[in-house]
Amino acid sequence: MDWCRYRFRSVWPLDPAPERVYAVLERAEEYPRWWPQVREVSRVDDRVGVVRMRSALPYELCVTAREARRDPAARILEITMTGDLDGWARWRLIPGPRGTGTQAVFEQDVIVRKRLMRVLAVPARPLFRANHAAMMRGGRRGLTELLAAGDGAADHRDAV
Repeated sequence: MDWCRYRFRSVWPLDPAPERVYAVLERAEEYPRWWPQVREVSRVDDRVGVVRMRSALPYELCVTAREARRDPAARILEITMTGDLDGWARWRLIPGPRGTGTQAVFEQDVIVRKRLMRVLAVPARPLFRANHAAMMRGGRRGLTELLAAGDGAADHRDAV
């Protein structure tokens, strides 16, 4: 087992239709507005940005994210990442189980490159996974609140 490799999958049930959720998720530069653990997204160009993230544990991750797939018809957004994490992350938006709402499926497959996390890979792995889970809970809450407020709401960072 590669202790520095992580695979994650989260499913967020959301009330709005997939097209509406996609319209929010495709604006990555606005993630810090509603996702407290995404501290900053700086655009380099139309397909590349630098992302700074920090959850509950006292370390920050910085990655360069490159758009790999933007498919509004299939409702898929995918990036590749290099930096403190190397790998990919993907959003897939599918209609809810009753034909209403959205199931936002987040999948990620990364190898940690940040030195501290590599040194602590074995003993701290449960903490790193819990840290990621906390980040995903914060993102889900923030996105849910933003969508409920009509997607034009004021900054939700303090509410999450």
